[in-house]
Amino acid sequence: MGSFKNETRTNVSLRIEQTNNADEFIVSGRGELHLSVLIEDMRREGLEFQVSKPEAITKIVKDKIHEPYERIFIETNEEYLGTLAEELSSRLGQMEDVRNDGNGNITIVYKLPTRGLIGLRSFLLRATHGNSMMSNELLGYEIMSRNIKSTRFGSIVASEKGIALTYGIRNAQNLGSTFVPPNTSVYEGMVVGMHNRDGDLNINICKEKKKTNMRASSADIFESLEPPKIFSLEEALDFIATDELAEITPHNIRLRKKVLNSDQRHRIARSGKH
Repeated sequence: MGSFKNETRTNVSLRIEQTNNADEFIVSGRGELHLSVLIEDMRREGLEFQVSKPEAITKIVKDKIHEPYERIFIETNEEYLGTLAEELSSRLGQMEDVRNDGNGNITIVYKLPTRGLIGLRSFLLRATHGNSMMSNELLGYEIMSRNIKSTRFGSIVASEKGIALTYGIRNAQNLGSTFVPPNTSVYEGMVVGMHNRDGDLNINICKEKKKTNMRASSADIFESLEPPKIFSLEEALDFIATDELAEITPHNIRLRKKVLNSDQRHRIARSGKH
């Protein structure tokens, strides 16, 4: 809490609220980028903590939930228009204007809910190969619209504590993409990949192949693997589901389930609780 208090003395737009749990705080700021800067500063101070998926601040007006809306301006090359239009539409964006300077550069203007901005900057960097700039302005609050459909599938979750091995990772990659390289320490409940289907999958990524002879053992060393997906902070915050956390340390960003034990997660899912 001391670091938060020091930060609020100079960062006047930051709000910190204590919860019933002494180790949990609700941190409010001016958007995802503002919170990301705070998180990075805390990492550099040597702190370790966990962050849940960011949420837009809503309010009740005449018994109806209202959410903030923003207007965004994206400057990029015209070749990326189709890709950006599809992504912004999936985030409930409404196109207001497209301006072309006649040299292949465009400015697109969209209106969308603030929750649709979460992870958008990271997507822009990937989709346009860094050839884009984005700015935004707050428009006000409107009645909350439909949910934003998630484009991600379920998570691949480590079922055992140990060291991730080539054979275990290979098994996981047969079922989706992975986030950790061999020889990475993992723990039960750690998210180690994305399933290629809906629904989470528990897997022992520390599983070792049974050795039948020396030749087969040596062949494993040279077994090729797909490179792991390494998340930036913004990508991690965008990726995690509501039942997951981003674990932030000075040297690593890990993803995990809020409830680490798989049996407890199944019981919660059967009871319908979140």
